[in-house]
Formats: sequence, C-alpha cells, structure tokens
Amino acid sequence: MKPEKGKTVVGFAGLGVMGHSMAGHIMRGGYDLLVYNRSKAKALDMLTQGAVWKDDIHSLAEKSDVVITMVGFPADVEEVYLGERGLLAGARPGTVLIDMTTSSPDLAARIAAAGAEKGVPVLDAPVSGGDRGAREGTLSIMVGGDETVFNDMMPLFSLLGKNVVFQGGPGSGQHTKMANQIAIASNMMGVCEALAYSKKAGLDPEKVLSSISGGAAGSWSLSNLAPRILAGDFAPGFFVKHFIKDMKIALDEAERMGMDAAGLKKAFEQYGKVAALGLENEGTQALYKLYGD
Repeated sequence: MKPEKGKTVVGFAGLGVMGHSMAGHIMRGGYDLLVYNRSKAKALDMLTQGAVWKDDIHSLAEKSDVVITMVGFPADVEEVYLGERGLLAGARPGTVLIDMTTSSPDLAARIAAAGAEKGVPVLDAPVSGGDRGAREGTLSIMVGGDETVFNDMMPLFSLLGKNVVFQGGPGSGQHTKMANQIAIASNMMGVCEALAYSKKAGLDPEKVLSSISGGAAGSWSLSNLAPRILAGDFAPGFFVKHFIKDMKIALDEAERMGMDAAGLKKAFEQYGKVAALGLENEGTQALYKLYGD
C-alpha cells in the first residue's frame, strides 16, 4: 500500500520535541492526520490546523492506514505496540506501523513478528538529526523490516528526512541507530573537552571553533551543539535522559555480541554524572557542565 495524498490516513503518536515537527510535515504534505499524545495540550496547535485528535492509541490504529510513533523509552514502545489496547490490537490487516523511536533491536524484531501474525507490517525507523533535523525535514532515517514495505513508505519518509536508508530485516534500523549513538557518545566528550581546553588555554572559543569545525575534527555535534554550548543554550534538542537510555541499549547489545565498547562505557559514565546533577531534562550538550568554566 503506497500512501496517497488526500486518501491515506496517517496516525501519529508522540508529539514531543521531535515528533511535533515530524507530524507537522506529514500534515503539510497533504495527508489526513490523526494524532494522539499523553498530553493533549501539545497537540492543540495541530488540531487548529486540521489534525484530528484520538483519545487513545487503540482508536488511532483503528482509523489509520499508516501509524508513526515517536515515543520515549522501550517500555513505552512495548506498551504502545503490544499492550492489550495497543496498536497491534487495533490495527486492521494491511495497516503499516512505523516506529521511529530509538529502542531495542530485540523489541523491534518481536513487534515485527507479532505484526506479521496479524498481517500488519511493522518497520523500525529510528532517526538522527535532533530537533533541527526534525524541524527542517532533514533527518537521517535508518529503516529495518520488509524492503517492499519500506519502498512503499518512501513518500512519507521523504517528508521527514533527506538520508533515508534501508538497513535490512526487523531490528536492523535500531542496530544502525546504536552505531550512530556510539559514534556520537565519544564525539560529545571530545567536543566538550575541546571547548573547555580552549577556555583554560586563554583562547577565544568562538575563534577556535571556527578553525577546528571545518577541519579533520569536524562533526555534526561540533557544528551544531558547540555553538549552543558557547551561547549558554542547554535546551534539549535531544534529552540527556534519552541519550543515557540509548547508550544503555547499545552497551547491552555490545556485551551480548562480546564487544568491549570502551569509549561508549566512558561516555555512559560521564552522562550518568550529568543526570546526577539533575540535568537529565537538558540537551546532550549539558555534558559540558561537568567541565565548568
């Protein structure tokens, strides 16, 4: 089933920092949009623009041809999909479910298997790019599941991201996101340490950033989060608490595969210290606060 503007009804659950922007792209892309969120207040502006509110996840599934979810933690994903009144309980055969939450690869595979028994295809499609990527529709999207279903859903994915790659069977999208988070984890330590070092050396951190961001040290985090750090902006494009959740999943998977992820272990330890300071609801750039000024 390929989505058609004006005909396909898309349900969206999870209107947080990223989900709100993503759902908006779907609606502005010409699709009828149904929404559900634990807090209805976050949906009010979308309702004034034509989205339709559903009171629970089950009724969202019943009335949708495609459902996209962007929730918080694996436990939330499990409840939303596999709960007694969850998506799989409400979805009609042929409905496509797409989980864009960063979650457990094993859970993604279990949900896909449960969906297959009902004739409901499920894709795991976590994203990278933060709040800015969500706002601008430039997310990187890593997709696992059935490749034919993936190809059918490209009209929707193309509204949300610019780098959309099919990675393999169920759970492959989540495994790819774990690789993404492992790369970011060590990089964020480097970004924060570089800025702290430049200050302690008596340099102008803005000038340092202009020099190193365009060279071999360049990265998305250096270009996008370092300027926020220097501006004292620690608002969440991606929450510390969610990054800790992702790193824990990646550590568990690495251990299961017999891999010693030393950089990831250190970053997990450092972000634990950030959370202990009561900063779990700030952005990942709050790691800089461990170094002080």
